[in-house]
Amino acid sequence: MAMKERTQNPVIGDTVKLRLFVYNSNHRQDVHEVTQVEIYFLDPDLISESNPDGRRLIETIPASQVTHEGEGEYSVTVTLDDTVYTIGDYRDVWEAEFEEDQPVSHIENRWCVLPDLWYAGPEPILYDFSFGFRPNRIRYGSKQYLTIDVRPNVPTAPDLERYYKQLAIASPVKVYIEMHCGPCVPKEQDLRMIVNGDSVPMRTVGEAYYFLDTVALDMDCAIYNIWFGMEFGDSTYLSEKLQLQIFN
Repeated sequence: MAMKERTQNPVIGDTVKLRLFVYNSNHRQDVHEVTQVEIYFLDPDLISESNPDGRRLIETIPASQVTHEGEGEYSVTVTLDDTVYTIGDYRDVWEAEFEEDQPVSHIENRWCVLPDLWYAGPEPILYDFSFGFRPNRIRYGSKQYLTIDVRPNVPTAPDLERYYKQLAIASPVKVYIEMHCGPCVPKEQDLRMIVNGDSVPMRTVGEAYYFLDTVALDMDCAIYNIWFGMEFGDSTYLSEKLQLQIFN
């Protein structure tokens, strides 16, 4: 079906990218070796005194299938085949040697597989979404995540809002950034565009996270237009142009 992050409410049939970020003294740093990743299902039928959370080994991913995404970042992909996976809670346990000849450490992360989120009714999906982001002022030279707020504009009904948030988390969010021009400056669109529809893979309910590197993007100290897009149901939603300031 789709490629998702662990936080994007994966369902049976999806492919999930499980990431591991490693820091040393607040800086991203590679470990000496990731030896394997084990995936466990928390089976309520197996809970016992010796197995308090009922974990059952689903699969073991060898080091050869671990992708080194960048400094201090690793990932594995898992296909949620219905012959192996079922709805419920899971743990991915990474075995890693932080330094050579050191004991193996175990890093455990949680995620879950949800039932399909079916929607049926006499009307198509009609509701709109509003977008915001923070921070809106960043000093040149910074490398940091922008937090993008994604909020469904639905009637005042907490259950309905929660339901739409759960649906929206699986929808891809894209970001666009262009230099803002004054009224006397020719609007040369291609020259002003800094980011043109980059996908935002890091998602949680109601939020998305985009890593902005002001140096790699060669951003001048200026005002920029920034807006967001999301596909949901039959519709593509584009936010209004907001403003981001890069200052020295």
